[in-house]
Amino acid sequence: MLCSGTLLIPKFLSAFEYAAAVPQTGRALVIIQLSGGNDGLNMFVPFRSDIYYKVRPTLAVKENNLIRMDDEMAFNAAIKPLQPLYDQGYLAVINSVGYPNPDLSHFKSMDIWHSASGSNQFIPSGWIGRYLDASCPGCPAHLAVEADDTLSFALKGEKVNGLAVKNPSLLYAATRDKHFQRNESAGITGNANLDFLYKVKSQTISSAEYLYDKSKIFKSSETYPVHELGKNLKMIAGLIISGIETKVYYVSFSGFDTHSNQKGTQDNLMGILAESISAFTNDLKKNNRLNDTMVMIFSEFGRRVKQNVSGGTDHGTANNVCIISGRLAKKGFITPPPDLSDLDNGNLKHKTDFRSVYATLLKKWLHADDEAILRNKFPMVDFI
Repeated sequence: MLCSGTLLIPKFLSAFEYAAAVPQTGRALVIIQLSGGNDGLNMFVPFRSDIYYKVRPTLAVKENNLIRMDDEMAFNAAIKPLQPLYDQGYLAVINSVGYPNPDLSHFKSMDIWHSASGSNQFIPSGWIGRYLDASCPGCPAHLAVEADDTLSFALKGEKVNGLAVKNPSLLYAATRDKHFQRNESAGITGNANLDFLYKVKSQTISSAEYLYDKSKIFKSSETYPVHELGKNLKMIAGLIISGIETKVYYVSFSGFDTHSNQKGTQDNLMGILAESISAFTNDLKKNNRLNDTMVMIFSEFGRRVKQNVSGGTDHGTANNVCIISGRLAKKGFITPPPDLSDLDNGNLKHKTDFRSVYATLLKKWLHADDEAILRNKFPMVDFI
């Protein structure tokens, strides 16, 4: 039942007004961002490469810490909880993903991934935000939810933004505050900036109430790691299983800028990541939602092939992207291993443009116009 505060929202500002305009496929896309530049070579290891061991004399993953998955690639044992997903056909790995003329700045490269722009191009909106714009200009903010206190650029469109929320109960309580709801019944003022603020406020109130109501439907009994990532994925799993209409979920996991003492740091982070994903997918599978959910894991860039003098790796270029779902067209390592014999200034050359991954997700999973959203045509990647 809607609370009185929401009933005061003018109809032209109602966040629920346009919900039916988005195709109700029941599918969800979950994006996990590994911030800092994850070392993909030490996560999925090209163990057949002599070069890998030669240029990483102390950093290379030793044989007793490898889980061989095929004739050329192995898992780092730190991500062993992901092995059942691989064995059951729920995990696909795309090697050597990147873009032409790569940028080694965290800020710039993340901006490129968030906006789906070229390295010499500026697009003032995020690719998920433009998906919301294209779906319906008046869509409710909760159609794209980020598990955070602030909203990433990727979820900011030209007309529609997603919603940042770490705790639906706390967000709901905050929007019930009398100071937040003040002037909520105001109509069109004629001032474009003020009307926009009223619209954002009303959408936040409506979406907060919707998320709060849905969050009470399902309570997970699955054990998640006692870590921020585990907590965030548990919240997302609960919302997905409750039948919420949200299409895209976004969560960040930081700490991957491993310039020194990489091995222990990265292994610890990968362990948290793998355990969190294992709990998340177990939750979805037990509740018959894994087939309706697709997870993409990416980092803004990889690391250099050669280790540095500090026992770490410096900023690199191409990296792997992981896809997890109960409905994959191909499983395992679906592209060739990274070619360590053909480098560009010590860095991997990209073989798959990251926007091809986005295009595939938009067109084949979300049933959206990928060319309009990405402002260009990119070939599909055969994982859906």
